[in-house]
Amino acid sequence: MRVFRTTLLLVALTLLLMFLGQSIGGRNGMTIGLGFAIVSNAFAYFFSDKIALLSSGAKPVTREQLPRLYAVMERLAAKANLPVPKLYVVPEAAPNAFATGRNPRHASVAVTQGLLELMNDDELEGVIAHELSHVRNYDILISSIAATIAGAITWIAYWGPYRDDGEGGGGGGLLGLLMMILAPLAAMLLQLGLSRQREYSADQTGARMVGNPYGLISALQKLGGYNNRIPTTAISPSTSSLCIVKPLFRGGSLGTLFSTHPPLADRIAALRETTIVPER
Repeated sequence: MRVFRTTLLLVALTLLLMFLGQSIGGRNGMTIGLGFAIVSNAFAYFFSDKIALLSSGAKPVTREQLPRLYAVMERLAAKANLPVPKLYVVPEAAPNAFATGRNPRHASVAVTQGLLELMNDDELEGVIAHELSHVRNYDILISSIAATIAGAITWIAYWGPYRDDGEGGGGGGLLGLLMMILAPLAAMLLQLGLSRQREYSADQTGARMVGNPYGLISALQKLGGYNNRIPTTAISPSTSSLCIVKPLFRGGSLGTLFSTHPPLADRIAALRETTIVPER
């Protein structure tokens, strides 16, 4: 069902792009806008992992430095038939974790120092399984496709009203103005829906990977409690959508009005209601 919903959201973004291009962008405008979006998001696709790790101050760690983390990761990666990702630690008191990388062979998983200190073994296993699920589900690829389409929508919506002349008068100008406002908003909302579906899917896949949901449930409860009290100082707002739970930023942010994460209570309820069949 979640695969169907993800496909449906991507199709909706594509249809919105086609409608917008036909309405105000014209064939040339749509081609140029789509090309611009593909180039910009291709850069993000290939280099977003390095950007996310660098911006958060993540440091690579060896097996000798963190044998507990490596033991959990290697066991779950073998169970999921995945290469072991590169492991990083973020010098951050607020507990959190994120995965990045364009495919399983170029994946990295970063955890904060606070997470390692606060999670017991079962909770750590649940968190790592969730992050490995993002890698296994190719979520970075899906988000890149969605970002490409949404970027093209925004580009065309901005330039479309002025494709014929600099004035954009008449009904076409009014339509263009409405599209310039509404189309990017619709694209953003569809992206948010896609992001939320990825979190639900990673929760379910991670629980199946472990064989039960209890460690992840306990981890989510603990993560929610601590991240409501401890502001993050290392993870940037642009990286926050990758995290297992939404970080707390000092002073707040307009970006928090539209959360990329579903409510923790809903995620926990979904885990509790799902019958987990251990993977063989």
